Amino acid sequence: MPTTGPGTAGDIACRAIGEGSEMILAAGGDGTLNEVVQGMAHSTVPLGVLPAGTANVLATEIGLGRNLGRAAEIISKCVTRRIALGRLDYDGGPRYFLSMAGVGFDAQIVYDLSSGLKERLGKAAYWVAGFAHALKRFPEFEVEIDGTASKIGSFALASRVRNYGGDFEIARRASLAADRFEVVLFRGRHALPYFKYLCGMVAGRLEGMGGVSFSTGREVRVADAAGRRIHIQVDGEYAGRLPASIVIVPDALTLLVPPDYLPAPNNHFRDCSLLG
Repeated sequence: MPTTGPGTAGDIACRAIGEGSEMILAAGGDGTLNEVVQGMAHSTVPLGVLPAGTANVLATEIGLGRNLGRAAEIISKCVTRRIALGRLDYDGGPRYFLSMAGVGFDAQIVYDLSSGLKERLGKAAYWVAGFAHALKRFPEFEVEIDGTASKIGSFALASRVRNYGGDFEIARRASLAADRFEVVLFRGRHALPYFKYLCGMVAGRLEGMGGVSFSTGREVRVADAAGRRIHIQVDGEYAGRLPASIVIVPDALTLLVPPDYLPAPNNHFRDCSLLG
């Protein structure tokens, strides 16, 4: 069933579940999956991923890869895994997400990215948009994790997955099996620190780098006392502006994963009887 425009995939999934569908397969990128999840949260119907989009962070994370044909072959061997979802609470209402929420620097890039450029260049469009911000100043904001004292940063990432953009790993201790976020906070009001962070990300050496902090938590509150226009993205899609809370919703979705995807020890999978 093709989507007919932005925001329609969730309604399609919800309607299919209401009509008795026993499994939902979503062919698309992380943005399409994000839409589908809005119509599937808290149901027991399994969601299967067929990567066909720009970055496919979730498909990469669970080992399906980026090739739709190969992923379709693997689907029949997948098992179900009950996982938590993230939920963004802000003035636009609640919005669920699978992989990550970003506030500040990366969300500004998503906000400024034109759909035409993304269609022409794919993931390269994000790099072009990122370098276009090299001469801009980045506002810093307050981040509170599980009620602890606020920290300051210009980019906050609350992640459920290790990889970022499908190519790099930032939140290396994140896991879809855990009922928590790994929260990575970057400081810096201009581009120079971010060139340093980029080098650390490419080299896999972000931890221990000055200006970067790592935490874990179940609730992240983000606000800006100055009331500036600071943006939020979820699963690579623009979501809105601060203030906002980002919370874990346990036991919220059944996901189909390859049987060799073991994100943490002592986690048990059950065979998906729907797939034989």
